[in-house]
Amino acid sequence: MSAIIEAAAVGPPQTKKTASPADPKRILVGAVAMIAVGWFVGNAFLALAYYPQWFAMGVPVIDKIVQALLAMVLGIGGAVLFFYCMNVFVEGLPGRLGQFLMPYAWILPGYFTVGLLLLYPTVQTVNYSLANENSTAYVSPIYKNFADVLASPEFMRTIGNNLLWLLIVPATTVVIGLLVAVLADRLSPKGENVSKAMMFMPMAISFVGASTIWGFIYDYQSGATQIGLLNAIVQALGGEPQSWITIDRFALNSILLMVIVVWLQVGYAMVLLSTAIKNVPEDTLEAARIDGASELKIFFQIVIPQMRGTIITVFVTVFIMVMKIFDIVYVMTNGNYKTNVIANLFFQELFVQQNAGKASAIVVILLVAVIPVLIYQVRHFKREEAER
Repeated sequence: MSAIIEAAAVGPPQTKKTASPADPKRILVGAVAMIAVGWFVGNAFLALAYYPQWFAMGVPVIDKIVQALLAMVLGIGGAVLFFYCMNVFVEGLPGRLGQFLMPYAWILPGYFTVGLLLLYPTVQTVNYSLANENSTAYVSPIYKNFADVLASPEFMRTIGNNLLWLLIVPATTVVIGLLVAVLADRLSPKGENVSKAMMFMPMAISFVGASTIWGFIYDYQSGATQIGLLNAIVQALGGEPQSWITIDRFALNSILLMVIVVWLQVGYAMVLLSTAIKNVPEDTLEAARIDGASELKIFFQIVIPQMRGTIITVFVTVFIMVMKIFDIVYVMTNGNYKTNVIANLFFQELFVQQNAGKASAIVVILLVAVIPVLIYQVRHFKREEAER
């Protein structure tokens, strides 16, 4: 009996785990298959890009559809097949080595893609910002492009426009999105769904498409019947039609361009803020009402503090997007009438003035300006995750 008790106390006999041996066949098959899949998919994409006539059927619309479907099949199917072959390769390695490499094997292709498409172009852009307009030799002094850009009156005016965008658009988007979210939350379920769908619908429109739509709204016809909605309203009220996009007094034309961005982004802000409002504990609100707090006081002292993280996230996301704004300004004014922004100024330097050095310097300045905001956003996200 005592022997049984001692055996139970000691537990079952410990067996030493041995690492599984390598499987040369899986290693060979996996390695060869990965190389073959990468070679085939890479060449197929090059063929799609440089020799689209190989896949042409004679009808332009059908040709585009066929090319898009082929790209989707090659991209998704190729990725799935590549990762499967990589999994076969890693599983063929000796046990401990395979277990160690498995997570890195799945992560490294993503890191490689990010490095190839983001980090490498960033390093090259910094390199080109120190070179001449043809990127054939470095300028002297090495900071000449940056000095020329910072000394340019057009660049300083552009910086002022970007600051104005940053002051108005993110705050306005958050305020209107929060207002819509609060009002929609008080409707019936059907009314809430319809109102939110209507507000979110502009998110499906590209910046270029939105610029075209609002171009008709701001349209001005000199000496002809006005077809622009804004001028039609002005005329109906007894006023004179105006060429709104050319009016730079008090930055009116820039503000009218900002309206387009706010119209596009309010739906995004509304969805996130509405979710945050619904996550506020109902018990807290009921307790405040029992204590006699007004709805306004409840909103600003209970609801807003508990959704602070979401508000900051929306604000920072729109803030970063506004720092890189390009499409709307390019389509509506191309930076004329004192509406230029940094991204459009870069486009003009590179493709109109054909000065790659100064254009790259402008991009580097924009990158340096964005980095602190990105760092703040990452830290805020980590803090939010830690508090959950």
